[in-house]
Amino acid sequence: MKRLEGGGMQPDWYPEWRDEAFEQLVAKNAALEKEFRLGHWPRYDYDLTTGKLLFSEQGAVKVVAEIQIAGSTSAKAGNWLWASSNSNLPSGLLSDAKRARSFGEENDIAALHQPYVTDMENDLEALGWQLTAVMVRVCAALGAYRSPRGEGGGLYLVLKSVGWAS
Repeated sequence: MKRLEGGGMQPDWYPEWRDEAFEQLVAKNAALEKEFRLGHWPRYDYDLTTGKLLFSEQGAVKVVAEIQIAGSTSAKAGNWLWASSNSNLPSGLLSDAKRARSFGEENDIAALHQPYVTDMENDLEALGWQLTAVMVRVCAALGAYRSPRGEGGGLYLVLKSVGWAS
């Protein structure tokens, strides 16, 4: 067990496992970019009621993804908030975040079971992608997408299915 800055704990194997999760996410997102042009559509919208992320061009939806919410970063607060600890989000989109929290509890990984994770490296986006990658790995998701937010943070969405709009 190693003690982290900020008082958290984690097992010795976790940093390497987390880095592998991040590398896997980079590869998964590259494959989604190649097949579905994710990251290149002029417009995207997410609907937290239906749990869908829509990519469109000239008013027509081209790609539809089913999502779960990983969490969000806040530049103002300087931290990550797990979706499972955010009471403003619909419970139907939190099952994967709850699985990640359970994984953290079972393996004594503080960053996964505490509601907030403080940005110690001063790279909030890297922290968000890192924790999202862990959730993608734990939940065997297809990839992830980051939606920028007004106050300099991001909302991190995990992709459960992706397909062309019919």
